Amino acid sequence: MNDTTHAVGKPPIIVRNTDYARLIALAQASMERESVVGDELMAELERASVMGDESATRQTIQMGSTATYTTENGEARTVILVYPGEANIEENRVSILTPIGVALLGLSKGQTINWVTRDGHVRVLSVTDVAG
Repeated sequence: MNDTTHAVGKPPIIVRNTDYARLIALAQASMERESVVGDELMAELERASVMGDESATRQTIQMGSTATYTTENGEARTVILVYPGEANIEENRVSILTPIGVALLGLSKGQTINWVTRDGHVRVLSVTDVAG
Protein backbone atom coordinates (compact mmCIF):
# COMPACT_ATOMS: atom_id res chain seq x y z
CA MET A 1 0.00 0.00 0.00
CA ASN A 2 1.36 3.43 -0.79
CA ASP A 3 0.95 6.62 1.19
CA THR A 4 -1.64 8.10 -1.16
CA THR A 5 -4.18 5.42 -0.27
CA HIS A 6 -4.54 6.51 3.35
CA ALA A 7 -6.90 9.44 3.02
CA VAL A 8 -7.91 9.54 -0.65
CA GLY A 9 -11.56 8.70 -1.09
CA LYS A 10 -12.18 7.87 2.56
CA PRO A 11 -15.28 9.27 4.25
CA PRO A 12 -14.96 11.86 7.03
CA ILE A 13 -14.75 10.40 10.53
CA ILE A 14 -15.26 11.66 14.08
CA VAL A 15 -13.35 10.52 17.18
CA ARG A 16 -14.24 11.46 20.77
CA ASN A 17 -11.68 13.58 22.57
CA THR A 18 -11.47 11.13 25.50
CA ASP A 19 -10.58 8.25 23.17
CA TYR A 20 -8.20 10.22 20.97
CA ALA A 21 -5.18 10.44 23.33
CA ARG A 22 -5.44 6.76 24.30
CA LEU A 23 -5.76 5.72 20.65
CA ILE A 24 -2.74 7.83 19.65
CA ALA A 25 -0.66 6.12 22.36
CA LEU A 26 -1.92 2.71 21.24
CA ALA A 27 -1.09 3.46 17.59
CA GLN A 28 2.40 4.69 18.50
CA ALA A 29 3.13 1.60 20.61
CA SER A 30 1.88 -0.62 17.79
CA MET A 31 3.99 1.25 15.23
CA GLU A 32 7.08 0.66 17.39
CA ARG A 33 6.44 -3.06 16.88
CA GLU A 34 6.33 -2.36 13.12
CA SER A 35 2.63 -3.07 12.91
CA VAL A 36 0.87 -2.15 9.68
CA VAL A 37 -2.37 -1.83 11.70
CA GLY A 38 -0.67 0.73 13.97
CA ASP A 39 0.27 2.76 10.89
CA GLU A 40 -3.29 2.58 9.59
CA LEU A 41 -4.74 3.60 12.95
CA MET A 42 -2.40 6.60 13.11
CA ALA A 43 -3.38 7.62 9.58
CA GLU A 44 -7.07 7.45 10.51
CA LEU A 45 -6.51 9.47 13.69
CA GLU A 46 -4.59 12.12 11.74
CA ARG A 47 -7.53 12.65 9.38
CA ALA A 48 -10.26 12.43 12.05
CA SER A 49 -12.29 15.34 13.40
CA VAL A 50 -11.81 15.22 17.17
CA MET A 51 -14.83 16.34 19.16
CA GLY A 52 -15.78 16.59 22.80
CA ASP A 53 -17.73 13.63 24.11
CA GLU A 54 -20.95 15.61 24.29
CA SER A 55 -20.49 16.88 20.71
CA ALA A 56 -19.66 13.53 19.11
CA THR A 57 -22.89 12.16 17.80
CA ARG A 58 -24.11 8.81 19.10
CA GLN A 59 -24.48 7.83 15.45
CA THR A 60 -20.71 7.56 14.95
CA ILE A 61 -18.74 4.44 15.80
CA GLN A 62 -16.62 5.15 18.88
CA MET A 63 -14.83 2.90 21.34
CA GLY A 64 -17.52 0.74 22.97
CA SER A 65 -20.05 1.35 20.18
CA THR A 66 -22.09 -1.45 18.69
CA ALA A 67 -22.00 -1.27 14.90
CA THR A 68 -23.81 -3.23 12.23
CA TYR A 69 -22.31 -3.29 8.76
CA THR A 70 -22.68 -5.16 5.50
CA THR A 71 -19.88 -6.30 3.24
CA GLU A 72 -19.71 -6.11 -0.53
CA ASN A 73 -21.17 -9.63 -0.75
CA GLY A 74 -24.21 -8.68 1.35
CA GLU A 75 -23.05 -10.35 4.58
CA ALA A 76 -24.28 -8.45 7.67
CA ARG A 77 -22.39 -8.44 10.95
CA THR A 78 -22.83 -6.68 14.30
CA VAL A 79 -19.73 -6.00 16.40
CA ILE A 80 -18.62 -3.94 19.39
CA LEU A 81 -15.45 -1.86 18.88
CA VAL A 82 -13.13 -2.33 21.87
CA TYR A 83 -9.57 -1.87 23.09
CA PRO A 84 -7.25 -4.89 22.57
CA GLY A 85 -7.55 -6.31 26.10
CA GLU A 86 -11.35 -6.43 25.77
CA ALA A 87 -11.45 -8.20 22.38
CA ASN A 88 -13.31 -11.51 22.13
CA ILE A 89 -14.34 -12.71 18.69
CA GLU A 90 -16.92 -15.18 20.11
CA GLU A 91 -18.68 -12.19 21.71
CA ASN A 92 -18.28 -10.07 18.54
CA ARG A 93 -15.92 -7.73 20.42
CA VAL A 94 -13.50 -6.46 17.75
CA SER A 95 -10.18 -4.85 18.69
CA ILE A 96 -9.30 -1.40 17.39
CA LEU A 97 -5.91 -2.96 16.52
CA THR A 98 -7.39 -5.07 13.72
CA PRO A 99 -7.91 -3.92 10.14
CA ILE A 100 -11.71 -4.04 10.51
CA GLY A 101 -11.51 -2.15 13.84
CA VAL A 102 -9.48 0.64 12.26
CA ALA A 103 -11.87 0.79 9.30
CA LEU A 104 -14.94 1.14 11.55
CA LEU A 105 -13.59 3.87 13.84
CA GLY A 106 -15.48 7.15 13.50
CA LEU A 107 -17.83 6.06 10.71
CA SER A 108 -21.52 7.00 10.70
CA LYS A 109 -24.60 5.12 9.56
CA GLY A 110 -24.73 5.15 5.77
CA GLN A 111 -20.98 5.56 5.23
CA THR A 112 -18.95 3.11 3.16
CA ILE A 113 -15.20 2.47 3.32
CA ASN A 114 -12.63 0.28 1.60
CA TRP A 115 -10.28 -1.56 3.94
CA VAL A 116 -7.45 -4.04 3.51
CA THR A 117 -7.50 -7.41 5.29
CA ARG A 118 -4.41 -8.86 6.98
CA ASP A 119 -3.87 -11.02 3.89
CA GLY A 120 -3.94 -8.00 1.57
CA HIS A 121 -7.43 -8.27 0.09
CA VAL A 122 -9.41 -5.05 -0.38
CA ARG A 123 -12.90 -5.31 1.10
CA VAL A 124 -15.80 -2.86 1.26
CA LEU A 125 -18.12 -2.31 4.20
CA SER A 126 -21.17 -0.11 4.67
CA VAL A 127 -22.40 0.90 8.12
CA THR A 128 -26.12 0.18 8.51
CA ASP A 129 -26.56 0.95 12.23
CA VAL A 130 -24.71 2.41 15.21
CA ALA A 131 -25.67 2.20 18.89
CA GLY A 132 -24.05 3.82 21.93
